Amino acid sequence: MAIRHEQPHLAYKPGASGRSGHRPAAALALSLLFAGLGQLYNRSYLKGIVFIVIEAAFLIAFSDFIQLGLWGIYTLGTIPKLDHSIFLLVYGILSILLLSIAVALYFLNVRDAWSQAVNIREGWVRPGLGETIKAGYERSFPYILTVPGFLMLVFVVIFPLLFAISLAFTNYNLYHSPPKNLVDWVGFDNFVQLATVPIWNRSFVNVFSWTVVWTIASTSLQIGIGLLLALLVGDKRIKFKKLIRTILILPWAVPNFVSILIFSALFNDQFGAVNRTIARWFGGTGIPWLTDPIYTKMALIGIQAWLGFPFLFALFTGVLQSISNEWYEAADVDGGTRWQKFRHITLPHVLFATGPLLLIQYTSNFNNFNIIYLFNGGGPAVRGQTAGGTDILISWVYKLTFTNNNYSMAAAISLIIGLIVILFAFFQFRRSSSFKGERNY
Repeated sequence: MAIRHEQPHLAYKPGASGRSGHRPAAALALSLLFAGLGQLYNRSYLKGIVFIVIEAAFLIAFSDFIQLGLWGIYTLGTIPKLDHSIFLLVYGILSILLLSIAVALYFLNVRDAWSQAVNIREGWVRPGLGETIKAGYERSFPYILTVPGFLMLVFVVIFPLLFAISLAFTNYNLYHSPPKNLVDWVGFDNFVQLATVPIWNRSFVNVFSWTVVWTIASTSLQIGIGLLLALLVGDKRIKFKKLIRTILILPWAVPNFVSILIFSALFNDQFGAVNRTIARWFGGTGIPWLTDPIYTKMALIGIQAWLGFPFLFALFTGVLQSISNEWYEAADVDGGTRWQKFRHITLPHVLFATGPLLLIQYTSNFNNFNIIYLFNGGGPAVRGQTAGGTDILISWVYKLTFTNNNYSMAAAISLIIGLIVILFAFFQFRRSSSFKGERNY
């Protein structure tokens, strides 16, 4: 028994035998030869003309550009001062994106011609023009709304991402900078340098280690402070709750960059209020907050805890108020201690409700460029490294890009950062009961 490829707007006459002479293979071959010919063979003249116009316009408008782009992305230019390697790389990526869109449309054209030919052979009766247009509009309406957003996503998000990934496999730096010099494809040479060349390897290991410590320490500290304060303020014995909550949320009302600049002045080695207070109480010259990497890291973790806890305090406060008192009353009846109630009732509810946001806090601090750059510029400088003593990966990328003009190495490190964040988020989100919609407590 033949299988009918039915669509919502298709109609079959009872007892219709179909057109045995209509060959789907011919419609397929014609649609492969040129978009729209298969539809013309199926006597869908309007649809065929639309496909023909689209392909003809694409070939006329983009054929030369795509040819130049594909040549450019393969060679990155052959004549210095005449060929601009970065422009050619951009043209090449755009050409690949345009070709991908064209291939997708061509696939739809071929699929439509084949399925329509099969339906015609099995007895499909073509509806009138008005009914066809109406049915086509109803079927394509969701795509009409989403295609503009998809195209914007392609050229605003995917294109820059592909460009950055491509740079990681070139030697685009101060000494290979167009138009004076050409850029070359070097494969995985940048990643090999990060693993083998001492100055790059030492810098990467130290910066990556500090980035991990910074992410875990600063984020865990702000989460712990926010949860502790939310528990204390939520205690029934505490009075003036509204006033206390307002005071604790005040740091959140001040823009982060303003707070960071104020802290940078407070921790200044020479004239900062912190060192002046230490010198007045204990004597000496104070602590080298900005010149010793150890003290700078301690200050950064403390400042980030100050900047981050108000949001988490407000978040945890809302979650704690949503927990039913009946749970705690039942625990009191069973003789549960404060720790047992916190461990088995409060904490599971809080983690279930806020788990995804807490994971986002970790990934955000992993790439928290503002505080590192504004507080001390990633300093102090470290001998034998291309990064400062408190640089994290993202601030190191910034220095490589705008200070050292080593764009290819910056792109390689950015690619590593992206992979780390993606793997961490994917692994944690899959394990999170919040995303599974399950309560495992």
